[in-house]
Amino acid sequence: MKSSKGHSPFPSGVVVDRETVELKRLEKRIGRVHLRQRLGIEADHATQVFGRGRTFFHIENWYSIHALIRLTLRGLGLYRRGLRNATAIQVRRNEVVIPRLPAAFDGFTLLHLSDLHLDADPAYPAALIERLRQVDYDLCVITGDFRAKTHGPHDAAITALAQVRPHLRGPVYAILGNHDSIRMAPGIEALGITLLLNESIRLERRGATIHLAGIDDPHYFQADNFDKATQSIPSDAVAILLSHSPETYQRAAHAGFDLMLSGHTHGGQVCLPGGIALMTNADCPRRFCKGAWRYHAMQGYTSVGSGASVVGVRFNCPPEITLHHLRLPPQ
Repeated sequence: MKSSKGHSPFPSGVVVDRETVELKRLEKRIGRVHLRQRLGIEADHATQVFGRGRTFFHIENWYSIHALIRLTLRGLGLYRRGLRNATAIQVRRNEVVIPRLPAAFDGFTLLHLSDLHLDADPAYPAALIERLRQVDYDLCVITGDFRAKTHGPHDAAITALAQVRPHLRGPVYAILGNHDSIRMAPGIEALGITLLLNESIRLERRGATIHLAGIDDPHYFQADNFDKATQSIPSDAVAILLSHSPETYQRAAHAGFDLMLSGHTHGGQVCLPGGIALMTNADCPRRFCKGAWRYHAMQGYTSVGSGASVVGVRFNCPPEITLHHLRLPPQ
């Protein structure tokens, strides 16, 4: 936090820890109300299983049932297979045709990562790094959930992210998910990852511009603010939105976004044959909870994520990283 004439912003004799200084800087950037609400909700409801957020039931906070699921899978002889499935990351590709895309951005490629949960298993960073070595792209976006748990210490997640970051080329932009604390923001940005906390940035290429916006978690903390996120985006500009959960699809479409990228659902993570999810943990129609979709003029994509949470297994829903290729319509 800067002050005029080089003076400290805190009263003389007051000892201020590093986190307090970082939160003061963050407050100046995103606003007092946003920061206080986020911190307050984190403190009050981090471990709540029922109520709050956009869904009534939050299985990620019901730790006793996690052990029961693991025990059941072991009894059925499926647990080890599920663990292997959770690190078998696939590379998916998605063509996004935008009629009003500036010609300079024809072929521009976004690498989309989501729901990394990097501290859930020591194998997750290594598996992700292996796939990152195989892809080529112009810019990386991350749609939240760096951490495994929804509360408590986050140092392990930041340490794991530091392992992955050198393998991400070019600019990296991200948002926070329902597993992430606002206190993680300084540590994430110290790694050279720009968080969009109800903010937007301009992407420029050969004299042309498109806009990338990100909202804070709309699912559990309901800290999203479309007015703030879009205030610097011209009404006629091509704009892409990062939203941790697809639950904001209606508001995003009517706000004029051309493309919305999300995660959160894990595609169900544990699915029946054919990829039929047993649970999506999102208050929206299932067609928005996995893969490519469209709502009115806006296109969307919901990643199943590269990690796993609750129990670190996957069945009939392999993890992914996604390459979104922006295209003009064929002539």
